[in-house]
Amino acid sequence: MTIIASNPPAAYEQLVDLALREDLGAIDVEADLTAASTVAKDAEDSARIIARQAGISAGIEVARAVFARLDEGIRFLPQVKDGTPVAADEVLIRLEGRARALLAGERSALNFLQQLSGVATLTGLFVNAIEGTAARITDTRKTTPGWRQLQKRAVQLGGGVNHRMGLYDAVLIKENHAAAAGGVGQAVAKARRQNLDKGVPIFVETEDLDEVQDALAEGPDRIMLDNMDTAAMRQAVETIRASNPTIEIEATGGYTLETVREAAETGVDLISIGALTHSAPALDMSMLFTGK
Repeated sequence: MTIIASNPPAAYEQLVDLALREDLGAIDVEADLTAASTVAKDAEDSARIIARQAGISAGIEVARAVFARLDEGIRFLPQVKDGTPVAADEVLIRLEGRARALLAGERSALNFLQQLSGVATLTGLFVNAIEGTAARITDTRKTTPGWRQLQKRAVQLGGGVNHRMGLYDAVLIKENHAAAAGGVGQAVAKARRQNLDKGVPIFVETEDLDEVQDALAEGPDRIMLDNMDTAAMRQAVETIRASNPTIEIEATGGYTLETVREAAETGVDLISIGALTHSAPALDMSMLFTGK
């Protein structure tokens, strides 16, 4: 599967352009009517971006790209690195340069920073909730269109691990695939035959202990326990471990910060949380001018 070590510029350059065109109408500092009406064209100033609440920072390089796209002369001075726990009122970034350019990039830069830091922060809360267990928190494909690489990197920065990137880097058999194939076991067997010697991992979703047994007979790389109660999960984990301890076990099913630890204590390897990317609240931030 795809492993994200960092977000290269290709992951966000188009998004930066899209965000700026959306906000300015064109990638042109002078398109900001308010700044053009109130701020001298050659005025320079300094600013700082601060966290309004505690969390985990993410998206700093994307924010840098926003300001650089508008004015390469802006000095962008990060005070923390991505993945750093930050406190309320802590300064994340200092900026110096043309005031109009700083104002033109403010909202787009903050949108990236706030959303990605929100993902990292929520991931960190889930990771903390299962501390002391052997389980890890993983994401899903329930991402904002176009933002998948950025959001999955933010999950890593919050201490989580990534699931498959998309439909192209792993087989993941869900109930509809199994129904079309004639059952869970048949679906795994067909996927195995289709992908012999390709190195493609095969994951399968199961809903009860009978499906776990059917999957086990075909030796997938990961068995997902979908919406099982705690007792059934414990039994499934024992059964899988006794049969083939190399198979990864993942719990899935809408876990919250209040319920995730109980799932982790069943002995699963992974717990997938769609909310990390589809429902993470933005981390509150502001950009304030500090005077030249």
